[in-house]
Amino acid sequence: MLLTDPITLQNGWVALEPLSHEHGDDLAAATEGLEYAWYTSAPTPAGIPAEIDRRLAWQAEGHMNPWAVRRLSTGRVVGMTTFCNIDQANRHVEIGYTWLSPSAQRTEVNTAAKLALLGHAFDACDAIAVELRTHFHNRQSRAAIARLGAKQDGILRNHRLGPDGTLRDTVVFSILPHEWPAVRLGLRERLARR
Repeated sequence: MLLTDPITLQNGWVALEPLSHEHGDDLAAATEGLEYAWYTSAPTPAGIPAEIDRRLAWQAEGHMNPWAVRRLSTGRVVGMTTFCNIDQANRHVEIGYTWLSPSAQRTEVNTAAKLALLGHAFDACDAIAVELRTHFHNRQSRAAIARLGAKQDGILRNHRLGPDGTLRDTVVFSILPHEWPAVRLGLRERLARR
């Protein structure tokens, strides 16, 4: 299976559904109450249609595989996530462009979504590396990525320009195939305690 193949991924907590405009109303509702920290970006309710268009365009170019995140306990779509920076020839992918509604943050949703995404990447797509990246100043995201069991590879200094012209240092983490069994076990244990 290819990293770019649209597919629904599901476990006992979430369903990751190939992103479409049919998810628009739930996604717009999910953005309500999001804190827009200067180092993160999430769409506004009015920006959801354009964000879906952007992700679908990147999918058509082969760079992204986007999903809507449905929380099974409520049946509601509570955010988005993607495979991005897809390098199929080298079986390398990044999990990113993820945001979740405030109601889904610090719940089982992110852990379950990462379990589904990592399982698909390693078990179905034979990935040799899965990368996760975040802004240096996004300490909450850095801590969450480390809790997954990802190892920090380094920091890309002055990696990007922000919308306001500030320079972003990007922290790069990765998980390799031989680390996946322990990471999977850790994710399952965290979900079992919820």
